[in-house]
Amino acid sequence: MEGVRVIVKNNLALVGLIILVPMFFCAFFAPLIVPHNPVEPDLKNILSPPSWTHPFGTDTLGRDVFSRVLYGSRISLLVGFVSVGIATMIGIFLGSISGYYGGMLDEIIMRFVDLMMCFPTFFLILAVIALLEPSIWNIMIVIGLTSWMGIARLVRAEILSIKGKEFVLAAKAQAFSEKKIIFRHVLPNAITPVYVVATLGIGGAILTESALSFLGIGVQPPTPSWGNILTQAKDNIEVAWWLSLYPGLAIFLTVMGYNLLGEGLRDIFDPRRRYQS
Repeated sequence: MEGVRVIVKNNLALVGLIILVPMFFCAFFAPLIVPHNPVEPDLKNILSPPSWTHPFGTDTLGRDVFSRVLYGSRISLLVGFVSVGIATMIGIFLGSISGYYGGMLDEIIMRFVDLMMCFPTFFLILAVIALLEPSIWNIMIVIGLTSWMGIARLVRAEILSIKGKEFVLAAKAQAFSEKKIIFRHVLPNAITPVYVVATLGIGGAILTESALSFLGIGVQPPTPSWGNILTQAKDNIEVAWWLSLYPGLAIFLTVMGYNLLGEGLRDIFDPRRRYQS
């Protein structure tokens, strides 16, 4: 409860939560909220404009866009959380080893990080996805495997500043195992900034998934995602403006919500930022 009160007192984090909480609610209860089957065509209502029956209109197969946008939120949130979870685990593991042990192992890991960061991430994802069968699981794994480098560098920097502290030296003096020192004493004190990076990363992962689906190598129809709804919109932009407006607005609000929440968490964890000019 204390953490919730701290977040609510921060304006950026509060606005982010106001945006994201309804998104989570709609995604979780989408099967109960949607008025129509999101994948069932209705050839009598092709490209119908917004109405009481279809609040967001219909697409080129007569499917209800409102239902598809709500179901698309489930895909986007799943991709965001799973891919960032994969990236966070990899980044924490490699950053912890690199920062704590140092020496040649640190050099090898950091050079590998530098090598990975040399490649444009989106084009690397495109290349890998092009070699694999397009599916939501491949997308989540590939995004996670190509976005851990910043977390690894952040965790390494935090551990380098912590491992010489008195409480770590005291743990070593008591002959604690290195595993216990890392996971009980060092890592819990170094992981706080990761919350900020992970929160911001979810928004980036959602944008990446939407872009891949828009290009046709992400989530495949008839499964609805915000990206593949926009794919239909580009061919009908002059006659069906609603196909681009509502999924685009959903992407914008969700990514903005995560960015605001991340910036708010950054201010909470590092109050000095508020007073920087």
